[in-house]
Amino acid sequence: MTGSPPPLQPRSLIAGFDAGQSHTRCRLALPLPAAVARETGAEPSAAGQAESVIVAEGEGPGVWHLAAPDGPERFRAALQLSLQSALERLPAEAQAQAGRQPLLAAAIGASGIEQGTAVQEEGRRLAAQALQLPLERLEVTGDERTALHGAFAGGAGILVISGTGTIAVGQDGQGRSHRCGGWGWLLDGAGSAMDIGRDGLALSLRMADGRAPESELRRALWQALDLGVEDPQAPQRIKTLVVQPQFGAAGFAALAPVVHDLARHGDAGAAAILEANATALAAMVTAVAVALALQNPAVVTSGGALRHLEGLHQRFAQRLQERLGGAHLVDPRGDACAGALQLAQQLADQAA
Repeated sequence: MTGSPPPLQPRSLIAGFDAGQSHTRCRLALPLPAAVARETGAEPSAAGQAESVIVAEGEGPGVWHLAAPDGPERFRAALQLSLQSALERLPAEAQAQAGRQPLLAAAIGASGIEQGTAVQEEGRRLAAQALQLPLERLEVTGDERTALHGAFAGGAGILVISGTGTIAVGQDGQGRSHRCGGWGWLLDGAGSAMDIGRDGLALSLRMADGRAPESELRRALWQALDLGVEDPQAPQRIKTLVVQPQFGAAGFAALAPVVHDLARHGDAGAAAILEANATALAAMVTAVAVALALQNPAVVTSGGALRHLEGLHQRFAQRLQERLGGAHLVDPRGDACAGALQLAQQLADQAA
């Protein structure tokens, strides 16, 4: 981009939030109306929208599901603290100009927000209070959707996320979108680190009672839980452990690297678990492609499991080619904050 960004004026900033369970990021930018974009030479996104000029970024605490205890309070605090952190990182002259209500528009991608639900409406109401913005200048959606916008800059493509949980979302670049999976770890975690760890632990218990051939998998997983294979009470201890509130999806997901490493070293049971979860991810992407009539879709992978478990990623790529030969893996154009800023820019354009 050439030229200089337009001067900051009161209430002239837009904000994009990426609110996850561990932390919340807030990215501030100068909105670029069409005339300003032409003057500054800003590059348009795939949707024909000029890219905004980023001026600061801050971080705050994570969010919980809004239906959880203290969920609304944590949501408001995450937005306010991450925004304050970003504002403090503005240049001194920009802080003075920004005023008490610096935002023109904002978009939030948050964990646990489902499209078209009462939870989404509650999120919009809480965000409006926290950021002092009218509802028409505010968007609240799932973090997977802001990640999708960021990955393809408004254009067509499919994003598949595999971390503790999993989901696939896609868009055709013409306004249609489709999601597959992501219905919560108790119902639908196929392809996730949680499922890999849980499936491995379940297999270890089948080994313990003689339903499956013994392998190194049982010893490795039980050692990861500080249990010994010679302990006759270990299966009962595992049964008690996994129902504790602090264990949950994250407790199972923490075992996924153990299963992955065993598969790398030739453990047949561990390899079968990785294969099943990679196949599940490929099926999700295929379902999205079919729903949106995407013939040769660009696919972006995200999430800790696909990023760190190389064997899972390789198997996923293989199964995807078998199911959807025209699909091709690409690098994302931007992250979830970039996607949120795209949505905020649209709101700013409408308000102009």
